[in-house]
Amino acid sequence: MQINWAEFTPILSLLGGMLIGGAALLLMLANGRVMGVSSILGGLLGKAEPKNWRLAFIAGAILAPIFLVQSGLYDIPVQRVANGATLYIAAFLVGLGTAIGSGCTSGHGICGLSRLSARSFVAVAIFITTAIITVYMFRHCAG
Repeated sequence: MQINWAEFTPILSLLGGMLIGGAALLLMLANGRVMGVSSILGGLLGKAEPKNWRLAFIAGAILAPIFLVQSGLYDIPVQRVANGATLYIAAFLVGLGTAIGSGCTSGHGICGLSRLSARSFVAVAIFITTAIITVYMFRHCAG
């Protein structure tokens, strides 16, 4: 397997990781909350209070990538990886996994691992293993 050097972006990836880590730290310092997107979204849709910071977080997560692509600051073409039934089945399975795993990839992978949580380590190991198996099956087993 060869690296696609045209799409190899270690500097952007490092900066993105630093921004995500900084956001997680800021949320913990400001609100005493772990940055788990599933719980933030769940609180926005449920009865949790207050909702203003949750709405700002979700809006930023949606609008920031749109801004980057529209502004021309991010010039790598965006590729759709799923559509139709595959997209809805995948979304359902991600939601189901989030419920079963008591958290999402951001909660376990970013915040849980940084706090040395054994439960998060197991969850992330399962996420990564499942992702590897899924990619392998779609690339080599699916028609």
